Amino acid sequence: MAAPGRVFDKTQLYAQISGEPFGGESSVMVHISNIRAKLEDDPLHPRYIETVRGIGYRFNG
Repeated sequence: MAAPGRVFDKTQLYAQISGEPFGGESSVMVHISNIRAKLEDDPLHPRYIETVRGIGYRFNG
């Protein structure tokens, strides 16, 4: 959230969450899904946490 518009890949997000340099990318997707369910009006059409296909995720503040 401190860098709106910046794209973060799954490895970067995992390292921030767990402190480990690499781990389960699917766990990042589950966390993103859970966060979207709480933040978004329509989680199937997210406005705040955007998927950048093939790269990662971007927070649109």
